[in-house]
Amino acid sequence: MFPSCRAGVELPAAPAAPTLSLAEVLRAGLPAFEQFHDLPSHPRRILHTLLACRTPALGGHLYACAECGQQHFAPHSCRNRHCPRCQGHLARRWLEVQQQRLLPTPYFHVVFTLPHALNPLIRQNRAALYRLLFEAASATLLEFARNRWQAQLGLTAVLHTWSQTLSDHYHLHCIVTGGGVSSDGARWVGAGGRFLFPVRALSAVFAGKFGAGLQRLFARGQLEFHGEMAALAQEENFQALVREARRRPWVVYAKRPFAGPGQVLAYLSRYTHRVALSERRLVALDRPAQTVRFGYKDYADGGRHKTITLGLGEFVRRFCLHLLPKRFVKIRHYGLLGNRQRAAKLARARALLEGVKASGSEAAAASPEKPRGETDAPALRCPRCGGTRWLLLAALPAGRAWPAVAVTDSS
Repeated sequence: MFPSCRAGVELPAAPAAPTLSLAEVLRAGLPAFEQFHDLPSHPRRILHTLLACRTPALGGHLYACAECGQQHFAPHSCRNRHCPRCQGHLARRWLEVQQQRLLPTPYFHVVFTLPHALNPLIRQNRAALYRLLFEAASATLLEFARNRWQAQLGLTAVLHTWSQTLSDHYHLHCIVTGGGVSSDGARWVGAGGRFLFPVRALSAVFAGKFGAGLQRLFARGQLEFHGEMAALAQEENFQALVREARRRPWVVYAKRPFAGPGQVLAYLSRYTHRVALSERRLVALDRPAQTVRFGYKDYADGGRHKTITLGLGEFVRRFCLHLLPKRFVKIRHYGLLGNRQRAAKLARARALLEGVKASGSEAAAASPEKPRGETDAPALRCPRCGGTRWLLLAALPAGRAWPAVAVTDSS
């Protein structure tokens, strides 16, 4: 045996791989796309990282079955936050951390959506307007809690930028505690019943806060206008765009409270680690025709499942719309869950909630549910003898050819 062998390694079973991968589609469409589009270095680096995921370019580990010696190679994953194959493991780790922050109280799901009239402006000012979206939505919820309950609530917000067909659709998913700690810190103030705040009032305040922030950015010269958007640098054109965006009420949607905190995390983890397109939705790649077909849910038609076919260039363009700016944080916590003094605030909230008799919707689950579609996978079994324990033979560096043995995506 190799001197670097290590006994007792248990490998998780590889998840069932989709028949078509995102990397395969990008690999087919990216070369032609780059001929006609000058991709900035950051999105180009992300795309090429996704192409390298679980390939010899990233290396891997070579194992042997401890029972019969059958060799098995586990390639390294890219762990990029835009990679659909790497999110399941990250979601499970996130669940373990967030479970410690659960409170025995109902939670609500509130979604803040920006009007599509602002989409072209957002595309050219992603980081600034994403931050403004977080600020406006969180400030709206915290302000309502202060004014109506005289309390501070807790919320976690997650940015999503896509629709089911990969068009730009900028919205924020917020999971909000159904109550908060009173301003004097003496009691827990519950929301009561199945109602958080009136969505029409939330919509008006949210639109006002985002609009005011937009005006500040424009006045300070912190917005960029390029190409066909260059005319917006003139104030009268910019103000016309703002008026168009405010012409209709902004969409704020609130769902009824969850059955319990355990269900909250299972639900939220599907949003925190979701990428623009799950590989399960990919249907077919037509290389000669340079098209790709994928499934989507048409919410305008009662949520019916349909398919859409895009040219590979258009697919790559739409996918690039949803690559986050460098170092941008897409999951943020506020109020009781904010980073500053979070441990002390949560301890105080739990102490106040101890005296509240837990109802069926308030009882904390012993452990959170798994994200949808995930199960406890059995240990990987040797195809020759059925064994589940492996010896680590060697770590193969990046760029080395894979050995001629069985390969799994379990790393």
